[in-house]
Amino acid sequence: MKRTYLDWAAAAPVHKRAQAAFVKSLSLFGNPSSPHEEGRTAHALLEDARTRIARMAGVKPDAILFTAGATEANALAILGTVRANRSEKKHVLYLPSAHASTRGCMDMLKEEGVEVEPLVLKDGRIDLSALASQIRPETVLVALEVVCGETGTRFDTRGVRQVLNKARVEGEAKIHLHADASQLPLVESFQLTRIASDTLTLDSQKVGGVRGIGALVSPRQVQLAPLMLGGGQERGLRPGTESAGLAAAFATALEIVDAESTSFSTRAQSLRARFLSNLSKDIPDLLENTGKEHVPHILNLSFKGIDTDYLCALLNEAGFAVSTRSACATNEEGSRAVLALTNDVERAASTLRVSLGPTTKEGELERFREALVRAVRFIDANTL
Repeated sequence: MKRTYLDWAAAAPVHKRAQAAFVKSLSLFGNPSSPHEEGRTAHALLEDARTRIARMAGVKPDAILFTAGATEANALAILGTVRANRSEKKHVLYLPSAHASTRGCMDMLKEEGVEVEPLVLKDGRIDLSALASQIRPETVLVALEVVCGETGTRFDTRGVRQVLNKARVEGEAKIHLHADASQLPLVESFQLTRIASDTLTLDSQKVGGVRGIGALVSPRQVQLAPLMLGGGQERGLRPGTESAGLAAAFATALEIVDAESTSFSTRAQSLRARFLSNLSKDIPDLLENTGKEHVPHILNLSFKGIDTDYLCALLNEAGFAVSTRSACATNEEGSRAVLALTNDVERAASTLRVSLGPTTKEGELERFREALVRAVRFIDANTL
């Protein structure tokens, strides 16, 4: 059976050129920090990757800090920013629909005595008026996602930045804005100034690179406390020997999706519209979960009364890879992101996420729609 992969939001297939870059690097066994020829060769490959990613992000190469992935990058940005701040009282704001890596950091900050508060969502958007009232003199950080990995909601980071700038008291340090942009590069530019954040997270596995590396875009003027100690790599903020091969594959994959993001976004919008139009004819009570602003390649649906874990299993047996929620939230009851968006427990408990990629074909999506309709009807017919 030929399988159809529709879970790009969890992990993208490794692009052939990224794979080739990684395989080529395996002959470079030198440590990038070593002074000999083998070490310098590996160092050159690492720094070339750093420079290429920096060029796309619109920053200097030393602003790119390589990590093990988005989870570590988010932790370094969130925990590192708050811990570097020497204020006696600290207050942090975050998205209630945030990825588990952000929520985990918030739980840790609470244990450290930091006051943590969720942002207010209204009609699928960050309520900027509410944000202005939430800011306090002790607010040091706002952490959010540019794109929600579960619902595809696109959040207004520039609007948030404007509110933070307006609330800044003259002479005081500005409130740090961290944005997880892991889901953005497939459809939009990830230039730091365009996002208007102070730091930015990227993840190789979301763009077709080899899994095991991510990056925190963090210009030198940003003050961060390291999470680990033991080495001077990555400006002393992320100790441990870097993988030049993973970095090379990451940079290659990012360049590919960055060059194709506009054309893919347009095509994904067309695929999405046609898919939803046809599906709603067969399942009229279908519910779409997303904000007013959203990316076109992530689609979250609710089928009230349907066990979507079972639905997902039936679709897998039929040859289609989809998910019910974020891969990092599989132990949760329902989708926290959909609950934050809709405030509907039943709706959040019956979600299915379909995410497209540059290689997704219209025929594959049509066959998936037919299989989805059959599976839903089968569950309906066999539910007591």
